[in-house]
Amino acid sequence: MRQHPPRRPQGASASSRNVSRRHIVFAGATLVTATGAAVWTLDVATNDPPPATPTPTTPPTVAPTEVAIAPTATTPPTATVEPTATPVTADDLLVESTVADLRDALDSGTITVTELVQASLARIAELDGDDSWAGLHAMIETNSEALDIAATLDQELQSGTIRGPLHGIPIVVKDVFATADTMHTTAGSLALVDNTVVEDAFLIGVLRSAGAVILGKANMSEWSAFRSSGLGSGWSARGGQAVNPYQLDKSPWGSSSGSAIAVAASYVPLALGAETDGSILAPASACGVVGMKPTVGLTSRTGVIPISMSQDSPGPFGRTVRDVAIMLSAIAGYDAEDSAYQEIATTAPASEFASWPVPEIATYDYTAGLDDTALDGMRIGVARSFFGWDLEADAAMEDAIAILQNAGIEIVDDIWLETTLDSDGEYNVLITEFPYATQKFFARFTPNGPITSLADVVAFNNDHADEELAYGDQIVLERALDVTWSIDDDWVQNVRIQNGIAARDNGIDGTLTAHQLDALIAPTAPVPSEVSSWGDGGFTGSSAQISAIAGYPAISIPMGFVGHLPVGMNIFGAAFSEHTLLKIAYGFEQILQARIPPQYLPSDPSDDPVEDETPVEEEPSWSMPTDDTDTVGVEPTDENGDATWVEVSDDGSDVETIPTDEEWSDDQ
Repeated sequence: MRQHPPRRPQGASASSRNVSRRHIVFAGATLVTATGAAVWTLDVATNDPPPATPTPTTPPTVAPTEVAIAPTATTPPTATVEPTATPVTADDLLVESTVADLRDALDSGTITVTELVQASLARIAELDGDDSWAGLHAMIETNSEALDIAATLDQELQSGTIRGPLHGIPIVVKDVFATADTMHTTAGSLALVDNTVVEDAFLIGVLRSAGAVILGKANMSEWSAFRSSGLGSGWSARGGQAVNPYQLDKSPWGSSSGSAIAVAASYVPLALGAETDGSILAPASACGVVGMKPTVGLTSRTGVIPISMSQDSPGPFGRTVRDVAIMLSAIAGYDAEDSAYQEIATTAPASEFASWPVPEIATYDYTAGLDDTALDGMRIGVARSFFGWDLEADAAMEDAIAILQNAGIEIVDDIWLETTLDSDGEYNVLITEFPYATQKFFARFTPNGPITSLADVVAFNNDHADEELAYGDQIVLERALDVTWSIDDDWVQNVRIQNGIAARDNGIDGTLTAHQLDALIAPTAPVPSEVSSWGDGGFTGSSAQISAIAGYPAISIPMGFVGHLPVGMNIFGAAFSEHTLLKIAYGFEQILQARIPPQYLPSDPSDDPVEDETPVEEEPSWSMPTDDTDTVGVEPTDENGDATWVEVSDDGSDVETIPTDEEWSDDQ
């Protein structure tokens, strides 16, 4: 469904409601004032975390929630026997370790790159596929050359060559990044399996040069959720249905589902996703990890199966803000062939700067300043415009805000963005750019086919409907074939300009300036609902849209739990403000300490009564109008959101029914 920012909800606020079975990790902080700046030290304590994980029927070799261990001494049997150290294995180090932990182990020779890659492959086999005990389905395929690459990187380490922080670090990438190796590049579609990729995507080349091991392709919502109506997050014909590692019957959100899951489940410490509108932020929230969508044009889209030249943005996932900053430092930089500096240069974010805002590749250190001064002088606004999608996520956000305020952070509440986002205009731009950009990808990266156009994809899907169209349809692909206008048409250019004014001038930039803010915060996405390959009935919307339309950066960090499920906080700001957002995210991360490793629960085990049996009156989600009428709410007419949608006016009267097949996507 289209994502619209909600209007100010009527009635009681989320913070005044009684929300059942919420868990959030609390942290106390001592505030010291020095020269007018807030300097905080942490005194961390937690309340009761989610219940312990039941023992799986077939336990994994490495316990899913086991953290990296340090060498420990064994108890000597007699006083005359020297204690021996328990060796640390790659299996031990892989789980919940940071990039710095792995860097130290590799550089010291405690483990080898080969051992680390073997541990990653073993963990994937253990947790991922139909034969695994968890069946996460985060991966579409692994790299048959990974161990050979690891051996080469080991030789370099032994000779004293260290390429940088990512040398020997295994990562996975969403199945939209072209790789000229034995892996396929398919956007999750069976139609593209036989296409041969002739060239690496720009970012894949950058990561290889940095010494990262491209371990495999992550599962995703097929065609980045731009194929059909009624298709669930994390399903693709190639990868099957990905599930949430915290509770296996819940959705991971999408479309970069597998990338978020792979990091959450410790297959790898880092992954690469891509977002058009929520595809990094939403799965990061659902899967309890950190995910960053950079400014459009900061990370190259060359060689990425696209949706939109004006909104697509590749970005990193990690379990910590510092790890995300390390990966962004490696991949951020100018690519002259990117469409942000070609076809859409006049409306791309960089065009608004008098001095060039984009660094050369891998020359900017985004980890600088991630320390106990990170929040000094920061002023952060609570964007109330983007509450109301989910009352329980809102309540977790209220708790997180209270913790931050108690820690002395300058939080400016009750910020409302006085702007109207045109979701129909956004869709019209995307459906115009999609066929153009996709054809450009085919021509350069898979010129020999056999699939060389969207028309070929549609025909293939019809011929293989039992597999490809088992869930959902391909209405978006079919509509893309009917596009007769051009990306250069005046009306398309005008929509881009008007969207920029709404999301940038009157939206993020205007609000930051008016309230003298460094960034804005809001709940990222709803609490994950029941997983379903037929569609995300529980995905009511997210706070991602305004940054998506603006082409501006945003980062989602874990902020707490609702029951056993994580929820995220979206921190977003102005163009090319990644360093500021990372510093805020790092400071918040240290205070909230909200991440708990996945529990891999088959379902919610708690059948105990809720804390307050008083029924909670649900309010409608709020959306922006598509014409000059007043803002209206949108509600599904059945519990799954699969039938029709009724627009509801401010006084509650039904005014119009909209068929579901007009809703173009849950998230991209």
